[in-house]
Amino acid sequence: MMRFTIAGCSFHLQASDVEQAMSGIKGEPISGACVRIGRRWYPVKQVGAVITGQDRRDFSGAEVTHALERLGYTCRPTPPDAPAQA
Repeated sequence: MMRFTIAGCSFHLQASDVEQAMSGIKGEPISGACVRIGRRWYPVKQVGAVITGQDRRDFSGAEVTHALERLGYTCRPTPPDAPAQA
């Protein structure tokens, strides 16, 4: 179990908590930072809102990305099938 601070609030999470919280939740369209949980990709802000119960306007994607990467998740700055930009 790891301690994280997101939007000024402390949370104690482990990977299984994230997986349980996201189980059965359909991913929203991805236009920016995203995370792979199981076989699905989710916007990091969607995951942050689900696991913290906070409004996604209250935290940054970077806060959630940092927490998820510490838990061992693969995060990307763009959707996995987005074309490379020149």
